[in-house]
Amino acid sequence: MDLRIFTEPQQGATYDTLLTVAKATEDLGFDAFFRSDHYLKMGDVDGLPGPTDAWITLAGLARETSRIRLGTLMTAATFRLPGVLAIQVAQVDAMSGGRVELGLGAGWFEAEHTAYGIPFPREKFSRLEEQLEIVTGLWGTEPGKTFTYEGTHYRLTDSPALPKPAQKKVPVLIGGMGAKRTPALAARYADEFNIPFASVEDSERQFGRVRAAAEEHGRRADDLVYSNALVACVGRDDAEVARRAAAIGREVDELRQNGLAGSPAEVVDKIGRYAEIGASRVYLQILDLHDLDHLELISSQVQSQLA
Repeated sequence: MDLRIFTEPQQGATYDTLLTVAKATEDLGFDAFFRSDHYLKMGDVDGLPGPTDAWITLAGLARETSRIRLGTLMTAATFRLPGVLAIQVAQVDAMSGGRVELGLGAGWFEAEHTAYGIPFPREKFSRLEEQLEIVTGLWGTEPGKTFTYEGTHYRLTDSPALPKPAQKKVPVLIGGMGAKRTPALAARYADEFNIPFASVEDSERQFGRVRAAAEEHGRRADDLVYSNALVACVGRDDAEVARRAAAIGREVDELRQNGLAGSPAEVVDKIGRYAEIGASRVYLQILDLHDLDHLELISSQVQSQLA
């Protein structure tokens, strides 16, 4: 089971804070550092000092780390033109020496679009589908050849399809709980399918849909990595769990029900339930980015039992 650290910087974090967490992620043996792609805080927090851009952040971290994978859960297709996104990701991949992964989603948070003057289109899923076709098409075009695309939302004519990523293939992550269109899209484009903040039972049903869609598309179901993103709140005892829950404005019972909360043994047991339904990777949503002791505890007493 791979454990990855997943952050939500729009809730309030500087680049220096993210760098500190990324370096701890690397030093403590976690597999990857991922971040959300949002420009507006959510819930009852002040969000200070304000948002950081996902791909600018990852570019900086690419030069400041050496081992961990770097990526997004999920880049919003509404934020960037697909040709520009393909260039950005390829460049950051080169800057990292081939350690980047692209999670790409349709975009959903209308308020952040309104706040920063970003168009919020009515039809988002078809735009996501075209973006996936364009980004992967640009990367897959042989050097010396050009890429042309005529879609409903985007048109590219004789693109040189440069630059290329450092990796032969940048892993593409698709996620969500849509029952039909999402599994079909994953079957066509995804190297990994991720389910955010869902129960074991709901995850098992959705994994089943994706596996079936992959096979209908002519792929082996096991060609995809299956993963979950879950909030983490781990403590050596009940008091420490309660303190960490209070620090992120959550209730312990709710976190135990909907996330990975409790003692290391409890968390290992629950991760095992996700492993039984086919998950081989978990993104630990860390909401208090100043509590590095939390990461150390998860590394030494949770990750060590899953290795």
